[in-house]
Amino acid sequence: MRSVCTRVTVCVRAQGPRGSGRALCAVAPQRALCVAVAPGKSEGRKGAERAGGRVRSFQEIPHTGRSGLINLVKFWREDRFRQIHKHMERTFNALGPIYREHVGTHSSVNIMLPADIAELFRSEGLHPRRMTLQPWATHRETRQHSKGVFLKNGEEWRADRLLLNKEVMMSAPVQRFLPLLDEVAMDFCRMLRARVEKEGRGEEGKRSLTLDPSPDLFRFALEASCHVIYGERIGLFASSPSMESQKFIWAVERMLATTPPLLNLPLGAPWKRFTAPSCLRAHDLYSSPLKASSRGEDPEGIPALSSSRARGSEAAAGGQYTGVLGQLMEKGQLSLDLIKANVTELMAGGVDTTAVPLQFALFELGRNPDVQERVRQQVRASWAQAGGDSVKALQGAPLLKGTIKEILRLYPVGTTVQRYPIKDIVLQNYHIPAGTMVQACLYPLGRSAEVFKDPHRFDPGRWGGAREEGQSAGGFRSLAFGFGARQCVGRRIAENEMQLLLMHILRSFHLSVLSSEDLKTTCTLILQPETPPRITFRKL
Repeated sequence: MRSVCTRVTVCVRAQGPRGSGRALCAVAPQRALCVAVAPGKSEGRKGAERAGGRVRSFQEIPHTGRSGLINLVKFWREDRFRQIHKHMERTFNALGPIYREHVGTHSSVNIMLPADIAELFRSEGLHPRRMTLQPWATHRETRQHSKGVFLKNGEEWRADRLLLNKEVMMSAPVQRFLPLLDEVAMDFCRMLRARVEKEGRGEEGKRSLTLDPSPDLFRFALEASCHVIYGERIGLFASSPSMESQKFIWAVERMLATTPPLLNLPLGAPWKRFTAPSCLRAHDLYSSPLKASSRGEDPEGIPALSSSRARGSEAAAGGQYTGVLGQLMEKGQLSLDLIKANVTELMAGGVDTTAVPLQFALFELGRNPDVQERVRQQVRASWAQAGGDSVKALQGAPLLKGTIKEILRLYPVGTTVQRYPIKDIVLQNYHIPAGTMVQACLYPLGRSAEVFKDPHRFDPGRWGGAREEGQSAGGFRSLAFGFGARQCVGRRIAENEMQLLLMHILRSFHLSVLSSEDLKTTCTLILQPETPPRITFRKL
């Protein structure tokens, strides 16, 4: 009997020189990407039966080695944890569009094609479950802190999530907090213009300055998040930002760096490193969000919670927006401990995950000047039509949204989206038992020629209107924020925060880079540059 799983190899030739006259965007040379694809990949069990074949067993799925301990040692020796995105890409190239991996105590089935991802999400159930960051959950339990929706599953997760959606995902609250994000974005650009004028070179009014913008982007992300969450500014753009704010940024970065190795280890001796004083301090800072220590308030918790409900009621009567915290306190549908837990997660989740994509965005716009100019012209036209109303201007500049989607396609913040199907499913003609952790691997997905035309080209226009790729196959090509009921709860804050900042930067500056070579990337819990790119800002 002829196997229905015969592979067809699809290869993408290396890109030619940058600067093609007809291309919308220029790209740097890339390595060839070859992906092995099984015919009938989107048909599942029924397709296999129609083809006269059999559904293959779970054990027959290609794998990277059966010993979790041996694989764990290889990961440590070869530094694969920091290059997990590249490891996934290489493994798909070698084994095809599905494979099993067992590293330490961690087992998963990894997939990368949209049809398989769609099948996975159809089986996620009413309470979608993703991998729990056990080190974080254990710390919360040890310190007797409540958990927010990020660390919860089941009905408890759903109850909290439905209430949070009303404050951060629905259209009405989004429209209310957009002006707060815009205020911070405009202040950031004013601060940057003043710095370029003071430190830059060139004639007055057209000076340029080359710098690493990452420290300022981290401060921007924290300031913007806090403004939405608390309804008040915390003063990170002042000449002397508060020490507690810097400590909080350090805490988030430390947590991201120390977590990945622990995900593959059993509880016990190896976790001692995690409980070292520096790691505990990082998690304690993360678990105790500041409000505005620059005003002398207690940075070891959420200050003035006792008066938040009163402030929320007063502001509501006056039509003012009090921030997510004020809204939750005023409505009183979540307990104080649950409000603290969820506000903490919103705050911490909005720093690196926003600041790092902005670094990539400035770099790609800088090394693709034709694309940069096209986005700028659309922004200027929309700004003029909106009469200088930033929120309205966003609606007329879809390339801003396309820029963010394109950055997250090429540089996904989280390298995987995980689900545990609630029923047996078939992927690539292999049987996947219910309860198996299945990972949609976003880095190989975003750079696959099977999924995207000319995948290494930075092209925000590929996401626009009728041209948008993925419509014919039902989408599942843009998953940086997850999908469905379990998508990132801070998605609307992050998307609009990044778009607004890029809008004001493009109105104020021309961007360029010293080198157009690809950035080297590394993984902690998120994908980021090994070395932050230096960007030249020239005043327009």
